Amino acid sequence: MRLKLALSLLLLSGMAAAAQAPKPAAKPAAKPAQPQKPLTEAQLLEQLKKADSAEAAKPIEEKLAGLYRASGSPSIDLLMTRARAVALSDKKAARKLINAVTNIVPRYAEGWRTRAALESEMGEDAAAMVSLQKTVLINPRHFMALVELGDLLQEYGDKAQALKLYRQAAALNPQMEGAEMRIRELTRAVEGQDI
Repeated sequence: MRLKLALSLLLLSGMAAAAQAPKPAAKPAAKPAQPQKPLTEAQLLEQLKKADSAEAAKPIEEKLAGLYRASGSPSIDLLMTRARAVALSDKKAARKLINAVTNIVPRYAEGWRTRAALESEMGEDAAAMVSLQKTVLINPRHFMALVELGDLLQEYGDKAQALKLYRQAAALNPQMEGAEMRIRELTRAVEGQDI
């Protein structure tokens, strides 16, 4: 009986000690990865200015293009996608879709830029210039629209204004393909050659 009592006490004291012993620290649960916030236009443009080559600038340019395409409205994005697809085979139908976009969301710069591209393809350069001017008024940092407007102005003989637009675009994107050559050529034509 004493043996049973001793074993019971031993067993109880072991259980009490185990209950009082600190439990091993549980590993903290891994925090779910925080989704990174997309970079803003200003941040991407700052990265673009720091790019040391055209190759390094290309992915940043693509991110900016994606940012410009995003209207914030699934319906408008769908209309834009549809208009771009239809433009390959039916420019009149594409024009109706793009007109709907610019009427519904007149402050959407990429809608006007897409409209300008379609108008230019249809030989309506004056209308394309107006659409590009609206693009640049809405987003003065849209360097692609600045270059496209500069190209049209240069084509129609307004070299001074084209040079101004190319310089603005190059200030935003120093690695822009062909910018340096355009600026150099127009500088000679507009301002003359240094002696």
